[in-house]
Amino acid sequence: MLHAFRSWRTRWRGLDLLTAGILVGCAVPTPQPLPVIVSAPTVQIVPPQHPATSPDQAQKPAPPALAAARPPPPAKSAAPKVSPSTKPQPVTATNDSSVGSTAQTERDYRRAAAAHLYGQNAHRIYAGQLPPLLYAIGVLQVDVGAMGEITQINWMRVPTHAPEVVAEIEDTIRRAAPFPRPLALGSVTYTETWLWHKSGRFQLDTLTKGQL
Repeated sequence: MLHAFRSWRTRWRGLDLLTAGILVGCAVPTPQPLPVIVSAPTVQIVPPQHPATSPDQAQKPAPPALAAARPPPPAKSAAPKVSPSTKPQPVTATNDSSVGSTAQTERDYRRAAAAHLYGQNAHRIYAGQLPPLLYAIGVLQVDVGAMGEITQINWMRVPTHAPEVVAEIEDTIRRAAPFPRPLALGSVTYTETWLWHKSGRFQLDTLTKGQL
């Protein structure tokens, strides 16, 4: 009886070991296969191939034919020389540049002075007969020296309503100097009447065409 019990216990222990082995085998995970690592292809950089150049070719100068093909620059022409005799000289106005007048009286000189003013202001002279009504009428005396210079201007009738005309008449007289030289009179004072149109043109009473 005792022998049978020991034999049963031995078999029970073997069964326990077998069961434990089976359980352990189930608990161990099945090993997974390792992933296959594929390496990237290696790219090899090949430097550009240059034709072999010998030292003689590297130091060889450019062919002279290329330099000779460029045309030479045109020669600069010298500026023409102007001789002192042909070079234009500036003209400087002086008192001696006025013409002489042989007028014997103030009346005769007044006509010479009026003609001189007309010649200096041809584009400002009113053409034809003046209208009945004028913008301004001025009367003044002008003193002329021996060389035709204007020494003094004295107003006898001033158009006070048109001060710009007064200034313009005086400026016109001074710009026209020198006047004809009074050769026979030495110096002269003459009186003139200015007939002024609203357009800015005028006539002198000595040479006027009259009024409509």
